[in-house]
Amino acid sequence: MRGALALPVLSATSASAATVPTAATAAPAVSCHNLPPLPYAVHAKAVTIRSKASSKSTALGLLYKSHKFTVSKKSGNWLYITDKTTGVKGWVSGTSVYRDVRTCLD
Repeated sequence: MRGALALPVLSATSASAATVPTAATAAPAVSCHNLPPLPYAVHAKAVTIRSKASSKSTALGLLYKSHKFTVSKKSGNWLYITDKTTGVKGWVSGTSVYRDVRTCLD
């Protein structure tokens, strides 16, 4: 019984005596906070592209998840986009088109 209790203590002390890599040999710590923001993505099946930054303005087309698009400016919670797939330019709601949030595990 005493041997069983002494064994974990001995193994714990030998593990703590192992060599710890120095700062010169350790991998450099890279913070994900320094990485560029994630791209915009469509977070709905389809989003209406509008002529003005208002839900009551004229609909110009639909932006689907599969479409490629660029964002050129923001106004409140609205984004002015160019749909590269169809060529339509207009405003989309920021509640459906936004950047994902990067999770940093420090």
